[in-house]
Amino acid sequence: MEIPQRLSLPDLQRYVEWLEEDRGFSDQTILEKCLLLGEEVGELFKAVRKLSGLAVDADSEEREVADELADVLIFLASIANRAGVSLDEALRAKEAVNRRRVWQPASRPLPLAEEVGEEH
Repeated sequence: MEIPQRLSLPDLQRYVEWLEEDRGFSDQTILEKCLLLGEEVGELFKAVRKLSGLAVDADSEEREVADELADVLIFLASIANRAGVSLDEALRAKEAVNRRRVWQPASRPLPLAEEVGEEH
């Protein structure tokens, strides 16, 4: 199966369902997928640290933000599939709620690590 040129959320969920069957991952539970998603989010954070110029463990594997975002997206669709959730419908429903919310900026920004160290 090829990824459609213009991928919708339902297309994504169908594709992920197919690839999991094709690669032998369809028997993994929703809990396993959630734990794997957590690992992928950690890898995304490492890639963002590197992109942002922050120190990273010299022994850790090189990660690219785009690759890790793709992995996170795949696991998110996989979890949605197992839960019987349409990401398209869930996004639309949640945004309908969010549009009615009043968003206010934080009363004060969180201090930077350097600022916290200076105070003590």
